[in-house]
Amino acid sequence: MKIAAIDLGERPVLLAPMEDVTDPAFRLMCKEFGADMVYTEFVSADALIRSVSKTEQKLNIGDAERPVAIQIYGRDVATMVEAAKIVEQAHPDVIDLNFGCPVKRVAGKGAGAGMLRNVPLMLEITRAVVDAVRLPVTVKTRLGWDADNKIIVTLAEQLQDCGIQALTIHGRTRAQMYTGEADWTLIGEVKNNPRMRIPIIGNGDITTPQRARECFDRYGVDAIMVGRASFGRPWIFKEIKHYLQTGEDLQGLTPAWKLDVLRREVDDSVRLLDERRGILHVRRHLAASPLFKGIPNFRETRIAMLRAETQAELLDIFRQIEPLLGIGSSASDRQPDSFL
Repeated sequence: MKIAAIDLGERPVLLAPMEDVTDPAFRLMCKEFGADMVYTEFVSADALIRSVSKTEQKLNIGDAERPVAIQIYGRDVATMVEAAKIVEQAHPDVIDLNFGCPVKRVAGKGAGAGMLRNVPLMLEITRAVVDAVRLPVTVKTRLGWDADNKIIVTLAEQLQDCGIQALTIHGRTRAQMYTGEADWTLIGEVKNNPRMRIPIIGNGDITTPQRARECFDRYGVDAIMVGRASFGRPWIFKEIKHYLQTGEDLQGLTPAWKLDVLRREVDDSVRLLDERRGILHVRRHLAASPLFKGIPNFRETRIAMLRAETQAELLDIFRQIEPLLGIGSSASDRQPDSFL
């Protein structure tokens, strides 16, 4: 699959843009585990053109994580165009337009998925940004605003006509937020529309390697995007890529190995940000990790993770967890030569 001249290979697996999740450390780790393309956190166009420091920091990307997309959101043409020009100077591989974020503080103000209620403005913004920059422009959106307004089949053609180079579709409406099951039937309908020429990327509820393969085989999408399933499980990309290539589950990822990956995630986050910001970012990932599912009476430990303020606190919690995961003092099952 190609986005413009960017060749992502066959059946690429992408890391979804997620606020307070896809920081530089996490993007790089997912890339090392097999993500074919990664996306930054959401970048507010309004904040970017006002030179808000915290927003400008989101433009920091490194060559090791390429290809990488910077995603922007906003609600008016001039602001989005100006923001796109600023983003272009950060030299990402792709500029992605967020027309899918469902949270109230974004969609409720008409940006993100709020654009699904004003398609003419969405298309005007898209055309203007495509014309204003030289980089490939892509879009991420949803099926529609609610169950009575699933407009994605028609909208996909309209966005393609604006000049975008790829379209990512989350298989839910804005009204669904992240509840219920993602509906991939309309994603498949868009992909199988003979008038569509650009790559279609499917997103929503890809939580296992088996589901990843099914989405490729059943719906014919050009790529898949993994979001929440990567929380505390960056190795999911390694598992998916192995299954797509072999049809077999990846063996040998022991609890000790996975816990060491999470330790490294803490280290990387602190090193690339700083201790305060790094811990704020990473503790949410850790508390959601499927590695800890099934541990009896784990609620208090999870709360402690979410409240941790220092690296030492988190690492001490890990040491307490080791015996609960059946990890002894021996490091023989940690696969020390490589995380990859």
